[in-house]
Amino acid sequence: MKLTTAGESHGKALVAIIEGLPAHLEIDVERINAELALRQSGYGRGGRQKIERDRVEILTGVRNKETLGSPVTLCIYNKDYANWESCMSDRACDENIMQAKSLTKVRPGHADLTGILKFEQTDARNILERASARETAIRVASGGVFKQYLSALGIQIGGYVKEICGIKDEGKYTFEELAKAKTTATGMIDEQSSRLAEEKISALKKDGDTAGGIVEIRVKGVKSGFGSMMTYAEKLDANLAQALMSIQAVKGVEIGAGFAVGKTSGREIHDEIYFEEEKGYYRETNRAGGIEGGMTNGEEIVLSVAMKPIPTLMKGLKTVDFLTKEQAIASSERSDVCAIFALEIIAEAVVAQVLADCISKRLGGDTMSQIKNRYDLLP
Repeated sequence: MKLTTAGESHGKALVAIIEGLPAHLEIDVERINAELALRQSGYGRGGRQKIERDRVEILTGVRNKETLGSPVTLCIYNKDYANWESCMSDRACDENIMQAKSLTKVRPGHADLTGILKFEQTDARNILERASARETAIRVASGGVFKQYLSALGIQIGGYVKEICGIKDEGKYTFEELAKAKTTATGMIDEQSSRLAEEKISALKKDGDTAGGIVEIRVKGVKSGFGSMMTYAEKLDANLAQALMSIQAVKGVEIGAGFAVGKTSGREIHDEIYFEEEKGYYRETNRAGGIEGGMTNGEEIVLSVAMKPIPTLMKGLKTVDFLTKEQAIASSERSDVCAIFALEIIAEAVVAQVLADCISKRLGGDTMSQIKNRYDLLP
């Protein structure tokens, strides 16, 4: 399966084209819209979430709630475009408004300066409009489609927020308990940790600062043998890490025990293997995070994703004005203080995309019934 996204933060719309979906996959648009609403939730979000209220429109590839086997096109119209059309239109723009909306006081931690230099621009808006995390809205919508594909095979994806700016939720949760994370303001499950995180976010907002954090993503129901060790390009853990690192502001990905594997011995870290007739092969621990040798081993897939603090601060950092080369304070765009709750939703969508692609490559099939029958036959 192939996903292509397009669109600018304040442009007309965000668009995605999904190629390779089988025929007769039932699509529930409201389930996708529910994912989009979750992406806009969470304590510490900014004012734009109140403007957009994202909803997806399916333009091609689905008829009577089922995929046709042709490319599926998704679209999210940017409601805020009405306020930006005079300087974001594909037609001739108002030069005065373009100048007023230009951004030359480039922001540390953002794509602004590197992008200006790479693409020979003089206005960072030509960079930030695509680099913006607004792009993740269409990836979440696409992830909603991929999740429905996986769900038809009995595969579920969940997660929660483990840490926000040093405040940790150190609980150990079953997969079923993860659903509670979607009902809290921070995405944390432990109530005391969530309250402390809210207090931290409020303090950062008052100081014009932003928060980073860590989320955990879990996948249940993926059978053994997806991915491969035969070529590096087929390693599932590598593909998951690449996809998660492609999310704006993500700076770290761990699988299973992650960096802890470098701090201990083999006897303490490797998951011993057992066999019972009723259960088949199994492990009593899962420090490998469900992936060994680049392949799923039948255990839950466990991923941790670290997001840096948002680089747009209301009290900007020291920088340089690209045009004058003079010292300045970085420009402020409308922004969030904390978007870790959103990261959890986005990460689920990205993981769903990688798994759907991996499964379809192994199973083939033109219709969902063919794919499901082949999946059910796997041990």
